[in-house]
Amino acid sequence: MKGLKKKRRIQVVALAAVALVMATGLIGYAMKDGINYFRAPSQIAENPPPPTETFRIGGLVEEGSLSRGQGKAVTFNVTDGGASVKVSYTGILPDLFEENQGMVGTGKLQDGVFIASEILAKHDETYMPREVVDALKEQGIYKDPNAGEASY
Repeated sequence: MKGLKKKRRIQVVALAAVALVMATGLIGYAMKDGINYFRAPSQIAENPPPPTETFRIGGLVEEGSLSRGQGKAVTFNVTDGGASVKVSYTGILPDLFEENQGMVGTGKLQDGVFIASEILAKHDETYMPREVVDALKEQGIYKDPNAGEASY
């Protein structure tokens, strides 16, 4: 009788462990498409991701590169000072989107062109996404918009 209880307890613990491993695997599989890594244009030029990977790109919209096509089609280059990546987007751009301003886009790289599914731009005069600031600082071209202003 004692051996049967011990055997049953081991079976329950083993079954719980298997269920935990399966639940962890399912959660990881479900989150796979929800995780978008940030890449700077220099990182993309150095090591391009596969065309199936969705990721975020950020930097400054290169001056003179913004081109509006037929309808809602827009192309421009995004740079971090070390490299530039051509971006293609079909949709309505945010109101504050303009050249020499920070932006972050989500999409995929196909044949060297980043096909954006979403474009985000700064939401006020001094905001820039942290990832973009880090990428620009790494290239040595970041200018602090608050430089020279007193902070209280």
